Amino acid sequence: MSAATPAAAEPLAARPTRGEVVRRVLQGDLASVRVILGLALIWIIFQSQNSNFLTAVNLTNLMLQITAVGLISVGIVYVLLLGEIDLSVGAVSGLTAAIMAVLNVKHGWNPYLSIAAGVICGMAIGSVQGALFTGFGIPSFVVTLAGLLVWQGALLYVLGDTGTINLTNPKITGLANTFYSDTVGWIMAAIAIGAYTASTLWAWRGRVRAGLADRQLTGPVIRIVIVAAAVIATVAVLNSDRGVPLAVLILVGFVAGMEYIARRTRFGRHVYALGGSAEAARRAGINIHAIRITVFAIAGSMAAIGGIMQASRLLAVNQSSGGNDLLLLAIAGPVIAGTSLFGGRGNVWSALLGALVIGSISNGMDLLNLQSSVKFMVTGGVLLAAVVVDALARRQRQAAGRL
Repeated sequence: MSAATPAAAEPLAARPTRGEVVRRVLQGDLASVRVILGLALIWIIFQSQNSNFLTAVNLTNLMLQITAVGLISVGIVYVLLLGEIDLSVGAVSGLTAAIMAVLNVKHGWNPYLSIAAGVICGMAIGSVQGALFTGFGIPSFVVTLAGLLVWQGALLYVLGDTGTINLTNPKITGLANTFYSDTVGWIMAAIAIGAYTASTLWAWRGRVRAGLADRQLTGPVIRIVIVAAAVIATVAVLNSDRGVPLAVLILVGFVAGMEYIARRTRFGRHVYALGGSAEAARRAGINIHAIRITVFAIAGSMAAIGGIMQASRLLAVNQSSGGNDLLLLAIAGPVIAGTSLFGGRGNVWSALLGALVIGSISNGMDLLNLQSSVKFMVTGGVLLAAVVVDALARRQRQAAGRL
């Protein structure tokens, strides 16, 4: 017993050294730190080239521009955590937005019922694709590539000869065009900071009781201060323009909620386990077929929500809805922000951070009046760099015997 006493007295979670922090950043464990530093560098570069980049008006426009991409990326994160891919989310977003628009404008449906119908269709599409991928063992790449073509054709069919449907119902257009007063913005900021503080301290308390963390509050306090400063700065900037947009609240709400599901629920733990090793997950008794179908249903639902938000911002749905570079941006964002293409690593916050990075690059190049060809090449280069970093980080983890 006496020999066990010193070991029991040792802290189970030692404070990381500076070298350990650097190693974890390189191996991808602290990818958010790397992304935030990269985002700060991007902002500095564009601000030096155009003084309007960091103005309140442009930053508000940036937040509105990334909302649709960020919402779609939330579903993509879950698919990537499985080590799979969904190439149909862009087409699904356009089709479901068109369904919502046709039901509301042409058939006079209640706007909320129209929105619900669009989201349900997105969920059904994702479930079908997930079932095909799981039931027949067809690679998700092939299933969703076929889906991309099918749903693009369905979009043209739903729109018919009209081609474009303009949205005028204020309940729909207000999703992306509603701004709250300064007072409401600060109240929301206080609620967000309070909720984050409570959840962080509650999680720290649980880890201390389980012997997974020391009793010093330095780490949690630093995180709380950083998040509080970011929330206050964001609300201050938005209030100095038109106020806090409802669209941003919707985006942050979905990111926070889906992050909670991924990190704090059995379903989320099963997703990570399945992405880490499908065989190990199966032997552990996890219903891998149900998890995969559910994840693709989530991706379809989030694609629908993102498509509806995009239609609300543009006040219309047309034949190009869900096209252009929407799919590229929705997948590139989480990967750039640290969600691994190999599965099992990442978090839902990468959807927001990645959308900010991608959106900032696109917005900055628009301010500089760069050609579309340059924008595509730069965005593709950033994505390739992020994938290379992810591969190198995975190789380092393997060399260290962590996989």
